[in-house]
Amino acid sequence: MGLIKFISAIITRALFILIALIGVWRVTRVKEHDFYWLLTFLFLPLVLEMIITLRRRKGKDYKCIIPSMWLLELHHQQNKNSEPQCQKLDSLDLYNLIQNKTSRNLTITDSLKDIGNFFSAVCANDWILALHQILLILLIVGKWLLPLGGGVTRDELSQLLLIFVGTAADILEFTSETLSDIKDNNDMLVYVILGVWTWSMLQFPLHLAVVNSTPGREADQGAQESLLTKHSTDIWNIIQALFIQDGPFLCVRLTVMACFKVFHQMLVFFAIKNFLVVALNLYRFVVICQDFRTSSDNDAGGTAIP
Repeated sequence: MGLIKFISAIITRALFILIALIGVWRVTRVKEHDFYWLLTFLFLPLVLEMIITLRRRKGKDYKCIIPSMWLLELHHQQNKNSEPQCQKLDSLDLYNLIQNKTSRNLTITDSLKDIGNFFSAVCANDWILALHQILLILLIVGKWLLPLGGGVTRDELSQLLLIFVGTAADILEFTSETLSDIKDNNDMLVYVILGVWTWSMLQFPLHLAVVNSTPGREADQGAQESLLTKHSTDIWNIIQALFIQDGPFLCVRLTVMACFKVFHQMLVFFAIKNFLVVALNLYRFVVICQDFRTSSDNDAGGTAIP
């Protein structure tokens, strides 16, 4: 069992390094400057963390690809009106390309070069979307494969992974749809959207959606539990929705509609969805507080009876 965990830890980190390396390669091709290969130095903390993790068995998540995503998004937004003609990323086109190169008996170097040229011609928006998708999938799969850490039990991990699937879909929709709504070159709004996206990614390493509740941590008999102790998971879920995901997403979407006069069916729908999540979480918090006060009053009344 220890060997399986060891291999899973190495495979997971290797996949993160690979997707981060692809992101850096894409930045160097877009910017047309080898200077951006220096972004690979961001991999060093990940390698050191891998060595420490394999010795101490503690899990972490990785942010080494986020600077590459920022550079690609900013470059695309600033140059999308002047970008050359490109082709959509189509799996059938890639399959035909590989099949043609294989039938011509080219060397491996020539085949890799042709495949690299094909990917270089892919539309910038498709590249960015693919990196977003792969990153989110790796975060979920990596969390599943990595050894348990941070006091998270298997039951809590299974809940966490199910929550992460929905969270990842919301984050991907937010970045792809909201950034596509920016028609003019507005660097400040792009910075805000990418900042909110980066902030929302904190959900993956922080485990706020599932708070550890180890048996034996219950309050002693007759001791008064606090609101946070009794409803810690619910309260952290509310905080996550209000301040990390749906709350910031709602603010950005309202800004896009109010300041940039952008209105379309999907933008309005997801803004309403974010508003409902925020409103329902506030309602949930009020209900929790009222129930806690009622139960506390009943316990106080029961103990006061002689």
